[in-house]
Amino acid sequence: MRPSSTASIRARLGALLLSAGAIAAVSPARAADEGGRVTVQFAPGSVHYHTSADYSNSSVWLVGAEYQRRDRYLAGYAYFNNSFGQKAQYAYGGRTWALGAEDASYWYLKLTGGVIVGYREPYEDKIPYNHNGIAPGIVAGIGHQFDRFNVQLNVLGTSGLMLTFGCDLVR
Repeated sequence: MRPSSTASIRARLGALLLSAGAIAAVSPARAADEGGRVTVQFAPGSVHYHTSADYSNSSVWLVGAEYQRRDRYLAGYAYFNNSFGQKAQYAYGGRTWALGAEDASYWYLKLTGGVIVGYREPYEDKIPYNHNGIAPGIVAGIGHQFDRFNVQLNVLGTSGLMLTFGCDLVR
């Protein structure tokens, strides 16, 4: 087996384990028992700070799920098509902070950190500390929650911004 094949298999196994953990973390039964919530998210694209000839003609998109506990700590998983046309994943943990009173409609800040899997050759150097397609990731965002729906603007490091739309499935 070639070394790159072994690395690819390890990356996929790591992504599978991270995915399983993230999916377990967003269990609807657990959300109902603890007063947390399960949210699904979608992003139809992103905006880059700079243009690049390396960007793929395919669209950037994201789908994900997130479990947030009553104390605002969270765990989530996102599957996305990156700017280079590669399928990638982000398994993460984090926290949100309400800006002002938390009622039917409020603003919040969010900070997540986790593992990004999927940036491969020839674009592995486009994400810092990438090794065999696996790299650490940090995403900061500001959002607005209105009843069961939210919209959030996420900062994608030095690359760009992504607008996500979410809906709470379980509260």
